[in-house]
Amino acid sequence: MSRPQDRTGRATVPAPRSSSPRPEPEPVAAWSRGRIAAYVLLFVLGAAVGLAGCFVQALWFPGGLLLALGGALALFYGGRVATGTKLGAGLPAVGWFVLLLVANSPRPEGDFLVAANLGSFVFLLGGLALAVICATMPSPDALRAVRRSAQH
Repeated sequence: MSRPQDRTGRATVPAPRSSSPRPEPEPVAAWSRGRIAAYVLLFVLGAAVGLAGCFVQALWFPGGLLLALGGALALFYGGRVATGTKLGAGLPAVGWFVLLLVANSPRPEGDFLVAANLGSFVFLLGGLALAVICATMPSPDALRAVRRSAQH
């Protein structure tokens, strides 16, 4: 049995084939003014949800913690769905996290917004986990392609 050869006569080895279908890459969206404005708005909303979450999770523990994490999840997932890009979930998460970094830093007067207690740590780490989940989830088009190939 002979091996396939390229134009120069050298033997070539075929690439390994995977049994799992490859998801289609996300379409690259054009950077229009509207899309840039949406990304800026999502960043600002992320900071606003982070600020509100700082107060709510401490004020009404444990229900306020669930409410703050639910608000963050709604913003991260909503940004992902509204823009159709992973950046739509990432930018609100960056705004949310930047605000929490500022809120955690002590001021000269000794005041800070986020106390060092269990609720605050769950809010910080839980929000980061939700942001990563929303930013790395596959697009609906990729899921449809996987389902379509699994049916064949």
